[in-house]
Amino acid sequence: MPSRTANCCLHWGHFPPESAVPWDFDGEPDGAQVDQIDVVVLPYPDAAGALPRLAKLKNLKLVQAQTTGVDGIADVVGPNIAIASAAGVHAASTAELAVGLMLASLRGIDVAARDQPEGRWRHERRLSLADRKVLLVGVGGIGMEIARRLEPFEVQLTRVGTHARDDNDGHIHGTGELEQLAASHDVLVAITPLTDATHGLIDAAILAALPDGALVVNVARGPVVDTHALTAEVVSGRLSCALDVTDPEPLPPDHPLWRAGNALITPHLGGDTTAFEPRIVRLLQQQLAAIAAGQTPQNLVQPGCFRNSSSELQPR
Repeated sequence: MPSRTANCCLHWGHFPPESAVPWDFDGEPDGAQVDQIDVVVLPYPDAAGALPRLAKLKNLKLVQAQTTGVDGIADVVGPNIAIASAAGVHAASTAELAVGLMLASLRGIDVAARDQPEGRWRHERRLSLADRKVLLVGVGGIGMEIARRLEPFEVQLTRVGTHARDDNDGHIHGTGELEQLAASHDVLVAITPLTDATHGLIDAAILAALPDGALVVNVARGPVVDTHALTAEVVSGRLSCALDVTDPEPLPPDHPLWRAGNALITPHLGGDTTAFEPRIVRLLQQQLAAIAAGQTPQNLVQPGCFRNSSSELQPR
């Protein structure tokens, strides 16, 4: 890969081209001055601690996340810095977990796991995933992968996007229809990005519209679902939930969802599998090769200096 004078600050070390240096976002990066950095690769999985340091990078032009979500980055760097996500890297793993959470909760696998240490044998008739009416809220890359994985499970799938439209797989409903749709679905799966429009999207009214015994699965971001409203519904026993993300994250130790028998919580591990490393390495190689060649990188959620497709990051 061509050598670049840009310092790509990676948080782990299998990769980089000659110009890239490791940086823990505390102190000076190895072999470089902070004011020389123009490309940053944020740490994974938790980049929150690194974000305040970005505001001090006077030459910064591109922030590359290793996550699909990029919430909070633009608030720190402003509108003129390019931001790229790791869209696609986590799609397969997160989709696997979404289906796993549905199966575990519906079939009572979590209950059996809690019973096992006590040697308790409890036979119950449980819900199947087959024949469930699933409301999939989010039709981006991960949503598409969830839909693909649900096909062999014989569910009745309804998809919801930002606005109503049709695609090659059929009709996509708009979010304005969510409350009406919720009333006829057994499982609601949230996999939307966190934006101003999706913050609290799954609110008390939508949760109340779900039928008794329905399951809420959140593999998006915690604030997409109203935690207070969800907690009330779950603790009452009317709804169940399976959450890989929460708001706040993590939940406080005394939060009632931890002790609710109809709540299944995993610690935000949707994309953190063995599939992550080879896929993120491929993406970063492609991104830095594009920059070195004066081309626009993939997955830009904020164009910054690439706005007019004339990058300032030309090979030097």
